[in-house]
Amino acid sequence: MNPAKLAGIDFCASADIVARQLIGVVVLVDGVGGRIVETEAYDREDPASHAFSGPTERNAAMFGPPAHAYVYRSYGIHWCLNFVCREEGHGAGVLIRAIEPLAGLDLMRRRRDADDITALCSGPGKLCQALEVTRAFNGRSLALPPFLLEAAAPGIEIVEGARIGISKAMEVPWRFGLAGSRFLSRPFR
Repeated sequence: MNPAKLAGIDFCASADIVARQLIGVVVLVDGVGGRIVETEAYDREDPASHAFSGPTERNAAMFGPPAHAYVYRSYGIHWCLNFVCREEGHGAGVLIRAIEPLAGLDLMRRRRDADDITALCSGPGKLCQALEVTRAFNGRSLALPPFLLEAAAPGIEIVEGARIGISKAMEVPWRFGLAGSRFLSRPFR
């Protein structure tokens, strides 16, 4: 199996294509997780991307091989999970913004100290807490445990819009979501 092709996704494709194709894919970490309902794409030519200024110790995984995790801390508080795409050395990734919880709900509730299923994974920091993703996952292959990716069901309707929480390239419509999902971090306009 080509490790850059998982769950029907070609991780060598551009970030915006991969971000769109990840909608509906099920991601599990040690058996806990759910359906991806919201993503954002980032590329090294994008001033909002961590890769824009080139490789650093923090973003090195983003320049690594496709179909690997890039995990970083946002605002020094929350972990964020990204899937690396494009060819090794390019610097592109997809932020997993929200998932619909499907597996390990009781464990997610304990980890998040939350009962509302719609609030368990409705944001990148929340989903990392619920799935217990930390910097220890940075650089790991998505083709190997603890990760498991399962292809999306056919016929997914996808919406797109502006990315959230950035101050550069705000007009780039590289945020993608599952139409009608109640598990998004924020509704699409």
